[in-house]
Amino acid sequence: QVQLVESGGGLVQAGGSQRLSCAASGRTFNNNVMGWFRQAPGKEREFVASISRSGGATYYADSVKGRFTISRDNAKNTVYLQMNSLKPEDTAVYYCAARSGTAYDLTVYLRDYTYWGQGTQVTVSS
Repeated sequence: QVQLVESGGGLVQAGGSQRLSCAASGRTFNNNVMGWFRQAPGKEREFVASISRSGGATYYADSVKGRFTISRDNAKNTVYLQMNSLKPEDTAVYYCAARSGTAYDLTVYLRDYTYWGQGTQVTVSS
């Protein structure tokens, strides 16, 4: 089991920056591919970014590429999402997710992630 707790959400103006954190506990954190997803009101949950076990490989949704950066610190059991140049359409609940320990590819599909955090709200005002 892996437990995930997100933090860092809040209200930010368009064009601003925010960093989300996801603290993991339970089984060995650095065995898990990690991802960030988001869900806006009335919309389905969508992929944002993912990162390999070592942190050496990352993958982004086109909508955030060049603005968001995913990273991880395995010594601190934490994954981050640095969000820059935020837009009102980035407003959503952001979720941290972990794949099972045997998976290695940076999939974009919700069904491939086994563990989920409770989410943190990010609101971007125009």
